[in-house]
Amino acid sequence: MFLALREMRHAKLRYALMAAILILVSFLVLFVTGLAKGLSYANASSVVNMPADAFLLSADAEHRLARSELAAPQAERIRELAGEGKSEALGVRMAAVEVDGAGKADAAVLAVDPEGWLAPPVVEGAALAPGDTGKAMADAQLKAAGARIGGVLTDTASGRSWEIVGFTQDESFSHTPALFVSPAEWAELARPVLGGAASGGGEPAGSAPYNAIALQGDAQRLEAIAAELPDTALLSKRQVIEAIPGYSAEQGSLSMMIAFLYVISAFVLAVFFYVMTLQKLGQFGILKAIGAGTGYLARSVAGQVLLLAAASLAASLLLIAGFCAVLPASLPFRLDEMTLLATCGLFLATSAAGSLVSIVKVARADALEAIGRTTA
Repeated sequence: MFLALREMRHAKLRYALMAAILILVSFLVLFVTGLAKGLSYANASSVVNMPADAFLLSADAEHRLARSELAAPQAERIRELAGEGKSEALGVRMAAVEVDGAGKADAAVLAVDPEGWLAPPVVEGAALAPGDTGKAMADAQLKAAGARIGGVLTDTASGRSWEIVGFTQDESFSHTPALFVSPAEWAELARPVLGGAASGGGEPAGSAPYNAIALQGDAQRLEAIAAELPDTALLSKRQVIEAIPGYSAEQGSLSMMIAFLYVISAFVLAVFFYVMTLQKLGQFGILKAIGAGTGYLARSVAGQVLLLAAASLAASLLLIAGFCAVLPASLPFRLDEMTLLATCGLFLATSAAGSLVSIVKVARADALEAIGRTTA
């Protein structure tokens, strides 16, 4: 690294300009990655947070929760096959709600057993009881629309009203804040679909159709359960998330942007160091003539690349930290430790790959040609 550091100190401006470009590129990589992760979580956090190993949906639902419908006998059969405490019914319905009779907001109504393992933790207020009707737990995002504990949300489609008893955090579905109701309330919501005559004015909670059954257990056991139910499809959590409308297209576009940024950073580094290597080819030849090995010179070039990339990453991480401090809460941005490590590692690897062209050129530098060129 002696030669690499000495040269960087000698040509400060040249390397500073290159570092500035890399800082901007690495900042964009980190920012778009954080945005992609944030949008992914905002789109499916309710499903992501569920401690389920797999989901059973109807076979004709094309992996989409909203299209799936499992009748009460099917749900009961799945519970019998899965065993005690290994399955939970899940209902999903998109809704538009009036907040305390004032403004309107979109919400995703999710029916879960309040005493089961699908129920989200309450961060404010109280939890639901299994037999509660006319009550709901809302995601904290709905506070921006005026929701409050004790406030009332009214479904504009069914006319059902729910008193908010508590708030959850980071629970959304299809970029819409979640609204959790009990199985008893889900049965009331299903009454117009089942028909008033069929419901008899009070449909039992267990008779309403659900969208999916969440399961826990090893893969072999879950596949055996699915084999007993030919009209159902066993899906992993990842498959359910990717089938949420707009999820794959959104993540695909952002992933392509990130990939292009990696390619751009590698290309910029490769061109910069290749041009510099061409300018210093005579110097490399002379160094070889006086005993410097090709490996030493190659390590010098690679060291400069990695040092520039690492310093640029450190600066861009500081920029990201400052940027996150002023970002509005409504902007979905999420960078966890594993994502940061993976992004930084991939950026360094891409930068190192960009230096290979220069290293090949250094390896081919001829000492005799360099001496002859210098003498001439």
